[in-house]
Amino acid sequence: MEIDLNNITFIIVSFKSENVIYKCIDSLPKQSKKIIIENSKNIKLKKDLELKYDNIEVVMNDNTGMGASNNLGISMSNTEFVYILNPDTKFTTNTFKNLIETSKTLNDFAILSPICSDKNLPNYKIFQNDGKNKNDILEVDTIDGFSMLINKSKFNGNYFDENFFLYLENDDLCLRTKKNDHKIYIIKNATIDHLGASSSEFNNINDFEYLRNWHWMWSKFYFNKKHYGFLFSIFKIFPNFISSVLKFIFYILLFNVHKKNIYKMRILGLFNSILGKKSFFRPD
Repeated sequence: MEIDLNNITFIIVSFKSENVIYKCIDSLPKQSKKIIIENSKNIKLKKDLELKYDNIEVVMNDNTGMGASNNLGISMSNTEFVYILNPDTKFTTNTFKNLIETSKTLNDFAILSPICSDKNLPNYKIFQNDGKNKNDILEVDTIDGFSMLINKSKFNGNYFDENFFLYLENDDLCLRTKKNDHKIYIIKNATIDHLGASSSEFNNINDFEYLRNWHWMWSKFYFNKKHYGFLFSIFKIFPNFISSVLKFIFYILLFNVHKKNIYKMRILGLFNSILGKKSFFRPD
């Protein structure tokens, strides 16, 4: 089945995203279904979005993380394809048109995305495959989670690992996709703008930094343990652990409380992951 405006649902997970989400929705095809998973339970935002836009449903949700929230949106969709988007993204003028037209030349795919408009920040990685790099199509190994068009028929209901709260849930999905011999593509003649680190607005930016650093270390260890085993994970994460401990001590000596707390959060995130504890740390 080919992608068109009627068989795709756009899924956007929002958390304190009022300042960016309107531009994102405005850039999307008006005819297509949109599901917003609103994790900060902003009733005013829900009412405003559902009043302003057609074909939209805003779902109040606990802050269960990106993976679990994306899964909720996917489970509510009844289309063949879903498009996972961060609220700080925006389609350019011909993004969707070019995406559809170019995807018609593919025999099969599991995940694809437009290319990020900022060439200094590519939204994909290529590790080992020789890949298909012909005209406007590039076969890749991973795609960043801020923009993922997913062919639901390739996943048998097994989408994002809900143990991740933040970071690497998209890498996990892509790695499992490649292990199942499915294809992931970047469409180079379709572009998407991404502000980066702007999906949520926190009252205290320091708290956001602590959240990011805790979950980065938790997710990095969990991801490697899941795919490569416990011992490999210990070996992989050890340099990060040593670096974090040394910097923690260094900033204690400098009386820099904020920097000290950043590396404290990294150490705590890592230890909780090693001990097999869930990714429980949450923003206020």
